[in-house]
Amino acid sequence: MSTMKPRHRISRAAIDLIKRFEGYRRKSAQLPGGGWTIGYGHTLTAREGVEVSESDAEALLLYDLIAVAHAVNEHVFAPLTQNQFDALVAFAFNIGVENFQRSSVLRRLNEGQLLQAACAMELWRKADFDGERIVVDALVRRRSVEKTLFLTPPGGFVPAPTPILPPNVDMDSQGVVPRQVPTALTVPLDGEHTFIERDEVLPPPVEPDEGEASPALSAAEAVTSRLSTIFAEPQAAEPPGPEAQDALVLTPPEEDFSREALNRVAPETPEPANEPEPSLFDPPLTVANDLVEAPAASEPEPEPVTGPEAAVEAPTAETAADEPMVLLREPARAKPSLLVPAVLAVAGIGIFSGGVLSGVNNMNTLAWIAGVIGIGLFAVAVYQLLDRLGQVEPDEAFAYETDDEIDAAEDDRDQ
Repeated sequence: MSTMKPRHRISRAAIDLIKRFEGYRRKSAQLPGGGWTIGYGHTLTAREGVEVSESDAEALLLYDLIAVAHAVNEHVFAPLTQNQFDALVAFAFNIGVENFQRSSVLRRLNEGQLLQAACAMELWRKADFDGERIVVDALVRRRSVEKTLFLTPPGGFVPAPTPILPPNVDMDSQGVVPRQVPTALTVPLDGEHTFIERDEVLPPPVEPDEGEASPALSAAEAVTSRLSTIFAEPQAAEPPGPEAQDALVLTPPEEDFSREALNRVAPETPEPANEPEPSLFDPPLTVANDLVEAPAASEPEPEPVTGPEAAVEAPTAETAADEPMVLLREPARAKPSLLVPAVLAVAGIGIFSGGVLSGVNNMNTLAWIAGVIGIGLFAVAVYQLLDRLGQVEPDEAFAYETDDEIDAAEDDRDQ
């Protein structure tokens, strides 16, 4: 059998809290929106020219709190204490039931995060004033009192000794402390119209003169100088002795970019003589032509050769131009004979077949070794045969020295 959630009732703590921050208005006053208010923030039955006593104003407040208490009982599903219920009623009466239903305070409550819900109450601290949304000092104080009432346990506070639990700053809760400076506003409770007065106007910050340092900068410089004198690094005493030699300092070389220095470093090379451009009808350049046209002055004169080598006539420019050019090639290697690979192949096949047949019948180890030797001989024969087939025969035309011999060799080949 399920038990129903208990329904809380408003206590004197909630009524006194609301009366303290709402303030008592004896005569009705018109709101900026056109409506009227009287007593402790009562607007439902207020009209022009009505007066109310403090007892009647408290009765009107209790009448207004019936709907607020019903909304808190209906929308909060977490178990609450009486202090928590009174704080929520005062909070919902100030921000409105509709805002309370969609606030993060109610969401945190239903999630079971009561402490986070109490912190979320402090976020409702701004109001519109002169077309600007500012943090109001009275709202900050009201949220603080409501939070304190919400966090007050019925059986007393939980001890948290300072020596055992020294507090540290929580940088995650940035929304708790307002970034704007709270503005102190005053609402007069007499008169036919409601209006708001600013208690004090904060003067704009005075910018320091260029020649005068700001107090914060002066204090920082004083602290810095004081710390530098306290924690000054001791200077090492110089050992007595001869004067230290100057340290070796690498300096860049001095460069002279004058015309005389450039001419001395890199002398100008004579420009080549104007040579006629080559024509299509000029003879092609060959090695023989280069030998003929090369100036004799550029090469040293050969020394006369004496002895038996003098019989060999050295080639001259005229003989080099008449005789055809001879191309020198590496002499052809001797062709290996095919007889050796053939003999090795036959011997390997014979030894392998004899060894395998005798080894199968008699299971003799020597017969198997002979088979392996036969395989090796056959492999050597195949390698030599492939090496012979892979050689390229030299061109027989380069074995001749003259054009007549080359033509005769080509005729013999054609026949």
